[in-house]
Amino acid sequence: MSSRRAPRGEYIETDTGNKVARKATLVGTQNIMLGGKTVIQPEVMIRGDLIRTAQAPSQAAAGAAPNNTAVSIGRYCFLSRGCCLRPPGRPYKGAFTFMPLRIGDHVFVGASTVVQAATIGSHVHIGSKVVVGEFAIIKDYVRILDGTIVPPHMVIPSFSIVAGQPARLIGEVPEGGIDAFELRDLYKTVGNNPHPAPV
Repeated sequence: MSSRRAPRGEYIETDTGNKVARKATLVGTQNIMLGGKTVIQPEVMIRGDLIRTAQAPSQAAAGAAPNNTAVSIGRYCFLSRGCCLRPPGRPYKGAFTFMPLRIGDHVFVGASTVVQAATIGSHVHIGSKVVVGEFAIIKDYVRILDGTIVPPHMVIPSFSIVAGQPARLIGEVPEGGIDAFELRDLYKTVGNNPHPAPV
């Protein structure tokens, strides 16, 4: 009698419910924080190896260990196939260093999108083939349409819809439109035992 092993699924599921595709590339995993219930599809690249090299003087004086979180991702985020998250970098005290990339909850990142923002709020939908430039700040309830290029250091206010190359404000998220940013149902459609999408 041969022992039957369960087939290896396409996704690795963590204790906190994250679903990480085996074909995703996470570099420097010890510097990547996942809040839970986040989906990372195949061909996603997360650069956790790009960490802050210089310590703040107050930390150095106190002998504190440097904060090496390079990428922090909240709950119920969805990283589509082929997107890339990398922390923004800049010269600091004579050396090039990286600052953390922080992403809130219920953030959707479309296919083949590159994100180098400083901060992305919660309930944000970023389309496919979007470039979010270094140190951009995206507030809550923002929709960025496919193919948009967000310039470095741009701040996008809450409830904005942006598009274009470079990005510009083209509208506002309607008051009743915030439920569209909820990603719990999308989360359930992915993984080794997916549920069908609700109709």
